[in-house]
Amino acid sequence: MKKTNITQSNNNNTGSRNLGRMIMQLRRLERKPHTFGSAGPLTPSEIHTIEAVGSEGTVLMSELAGRLGITKGAVTQLITRLEAKELVERSPHPTDSRVTLISLTEKGKEANAAHEEVHHQFYDQLRTQLTEQEIEIFEKCIAKLNSFLEK
Repeated sequence: MKKTNITQSNNNNTGSRNLGRMIMQLRRLERKPHTFGSAGPLTPSEIHTIEAVGSEGTVLMSELAGRLGITKGAVTQLITRLEAKELVERSPHPTDSRVTLISLTEKGKEANAAHEEVHHQFYDQLRTQLTEQEIEIFEKCIAKLNSFLEK
C-alpha cells in the first residue's frame, strides 16, 4: 500500500511540475508578438480580440468584453490599438447611439484567417505525436482544467 501512495505522490508532483512549466511557457508566449498575414506583429491579446470579433458581421463592444472576460475599459484599449493598426473599425449602432459596433477590416479578416491556420498547423503537428483518442483526452483535460481555473 505504501508503494502505491509513494508512486501516486510522485506522479502528482510530476504533474504539478509539468503544469507549472506549461504555465510559465504560456506566460512567455503571451508576451511574444507573432505576425499574422500582413497585419504585422500582434500580441496574443490582440489576435484573440480579433478572433472574438470574428470575420462575420459586427459585435457590440460590451459583448466583446464579455466574450474575452475583460472589462469594457480594457476592450476599449485593445480596440483602439487594433483600430490604429487598421484591423478593426468602429461604427455607431443604427438605432442606439450609446452603442458601438466593432467589425474586422479586410486586413483584420486576413489576420484572423492566418491565426486559424496556425491552429490547424498545431493540430496537424499534434496528430503526428498523438492518436485521435489521445487528442480527445487532451481536449477533455484542457476543458476540465479551464473549468477548474475559472472558479
